[in-house]
Amino acid sequence: MKKWMKAIALLMVLIFVLAACNSEKAETTEADASEGGYEETTIRLAYNLPADHHISKGIEQFAKDVTEKSGGAVKVQVYPAGQLLSDKDMNQSILSGGVEMGLNSSTLWSSTVPAMGIFDVPYIFENYDKAGEFINGEFGDKLSAAMEEKGAKVLMYADYGYTQFANNKRPLKSPSDFKGLKIRSIGDIPSELIKAYGASPVFMGGGEVYMALQRNTVDGATSGTTAMVQRKYDEVVKYLTINNYAYLEFILAVNKDFWDGLPEKTQTLLTETAQESENWIRAQAKAEDEKTAKQLEEKGMEVYIVPEEDLPEWKEAGMPAWDAFTKNSGELGKELLELVDEQ
Repeated sequence: MKKWMKAIALLMVLIFVLAACNSEKAETTEADASEGGYEETTIRLAYNLPADHHISKGIEQFAKDVTEKSGGAVKVQVYPAGQLLSDKDMNQSILSGGVEMGLNSSTLWSSTVPAMGIFDVPYIFENYDKAGEFINGEFGDKLSAAMEEKGAKVLMYADYGYTQFANNKRPLKSPSDFKGLKIRSIGDIPSELIKAYGASPVFMGGGEVYMALQRNTVDGATSGTTAMVQRKYDEVVKYLTINNYAYLEFILAVNKDFWDGLPEKTQTLLTETAQESENWIRAQAKAEDEKTAKQLEEKGMEVYIVPEEDLPEWKEAGMPAWDAFTKNSGELGKELLELVDEQ
């Protein structure tokens, strides 16, 4: 009996010691979390670009880096290529909290913040470096503030690159060559430009364009050459005109209420990692534009590069698009154009 009593007593001592150790470990873990850890959270991130687009690669790396840097506490679940939301449904879902984070074009955001249409104003950014300077300065700050007022926190401006025109009917060597064509558009300002050139704009999402071109529902489309390669435009379109008329951005935005509810440390992690990805994407834009334009030519498309001395004619013919932007974008639009004019 004494042996059993001693064994029980020893067992109780061991249980007490283990409980004390576990309590100490829990306190240490809590202290570590408060000092340097991350609160567990899951963020759904949706986008529609093809998986091999340079922006898609940057977004995928962003999600991976956030998860790794947080030790797996902040999980970014990516839904690429329209798996979760179409580009037409994306913005409303972000604003309503249907998804925490999403990537969509500045063109489509212009229906929520009209001044975001500045990226579609033709011939406003003369080169890649100039576009980056504006986005990283007061110009970008004003747009981000306007987005927050609507309920979306801008986390990243992802450079898509320049947009061009492709069509099946004839080479577009001057604005007058657009007359009578049906051109797929991606928003209000591009539509105004297409109309100014004498063509009819037809709005549709990126995933619908290939079939529309194949079935002659439209005669042509406006897009970046990177997306043209990935969406196999060369199979259904003959002519490509490179005039660098607009420098398109894709916006990585977060639902503002969700953002405000995140711990400051998590916000800092997301902001800093997004900046790293933004810089990487910007560095890829020019190289991707040049590479994919060459690929389209090699695949059989007839490529016409508008000579620099002819661009004033294209810009003058496109002034109705400038007027439409000024009319619809209010005071903020005027401020942005003034910032551009000052440079």
